[in-house]
Amino acid sequence: MKYMAVTLLSFLLMAGWMVKRAFENNVNYTKIELDHYKSEREFSFFFISDIHRRILDLNWIKTIPSADAVIIGGDLIEKGVPFSRVEKNIQLLSKLGPVYFVYGNNDEEVDLKKLNQLLRANNVTILENKAIKLQIENDHGLWIAGVGDISYQKDDVQKTLQMVHTSDPIVLVSHEPVVIDKLAHVNKRIDLVLSGHTHGGQIRLFGAGPYENGSLKKVNSTYQLISNGFGTTFIPLRLGAKSETHHISLAPKNGSVV
Repeated sequence: MKYMAVTLLSFLLMAGWMVKRAFENNVNYTKIELDHYKSEREFSFFFISDIHRRILDLNWIKTIPSADAVIIGGDLIEKGVPFSRVEKNIQLLSKLGPVYFVYGNNDEEVDLKKLNQLLRANNVTILENKAIKLQIENDHGLWIAGVGDISYQKDDVQKTLQMVHTSDPIVLVSHEPVVIDKLAHVNKRIDLVLSGHTHGGQIRLFGAGPYENGSLKKVNSTYQLISNGFGTTFIPLRLGAKSETHHISLAPKNGSVV
């Protein structure tokens, strides 16, 4: 009986810890130096992916520095989530800066017409196989390119990058990290790829999980950020793959303009 009580208590403590990890508000602050970044002013953006069912908190948002761009990396919503919650989340993110969005697989499973109307009504720029140039200062700029969801075969990397017509840095956003495999034959230099989708495995036992833990790494000449994401899927539990968002600054290499 005593053994059962200890086992039950241990299980409850572990479950409580996993729920806590699932609902944490974590921000990773990162500075990335690019050798062909031309501006003296750093460009900052806030990246959040896989919100799913979570509700953003105004008090937490107030603690985050503003950004030149807020990028939602897909799975803003899933089936069963009220659109009113999605709109509130977007309005809070808009307090940090102008919002850009790419579709994830769960976004594709809801009423897309209604979702698109909501996004446009809240001044969110939808990047589906589209690239736009953001001005940093004077003649210096930066491209944000977004592709459609890969699992729904709506991605077109070539078409997206054809819109890029300068040598300014390129940030490519795709919900699924496997987009990195599609860049081998692209004739433009991609500086940074932002993705989510995998949740870092969400529940990792002894360091092992169905997907690699979120990380920033370099693949050839491209930085790739795979985020653990903000929310969860199926069950609101995390272990060994903390909930995360990202505040990223892009700057010239070694602090000097090339």
